[in-house]
Amino acid sequence: MNEPNIIIRRATEHDAEALCELYTHHLNTETPDATPDMARWRARIRAFESDEHYHIIVAETDGGVVSSVTLVIIENLTHDMRPYAVIEFVVTHADARNRGLATMLMNRAGEIAEQFGCYKIMLMTGAKLTKTLDFYRNCGFNSDDKTGFVRWLDGN
Repeated sequence: MNEPNIIIRRATEHDAEALCELYTHHLNTETPDATPDMARWRARIRAFESDEHYHIIVAETDGGVVSSVTLVIIENLTHDMRPYAVIEFVVTHADARNRGLATMLMNRAGEIAEQFGCYKIMLMTGAKLTKTLDFYRNCGFNSDDKTGFVRWLDGN
């Protein structure tokens, strides 16, 4: 995990192409778009940059973004009005896996959640591989306390 030249930072609109590549080719949830609308990607990331509650955290090595985690802080009325956080889209380029990058990003996400005073961080995964589930467990998450449900909605 002490790999040289790793930068952990918040994504900017200039990362749009790299994030599009990560999400469409390495997250395994979307069909790659032959011609993604990069202006739209940049505008959306720019909006996230100005939202203190929305964090796309990236790992950059040798000048390129190779891993990403999204953390969203959600304000709350329970737990003494402490917010909670949700992690989504944990993805690492296939060529950069098993180097500790996602662990660094998950640790940074935890630090941000703590800075906001969150009382918990939640994540759901569609992953079935034991290696992936063990990764989340090693990051401090458990699958015993809550039951997750998803209701998919039609449309975009």
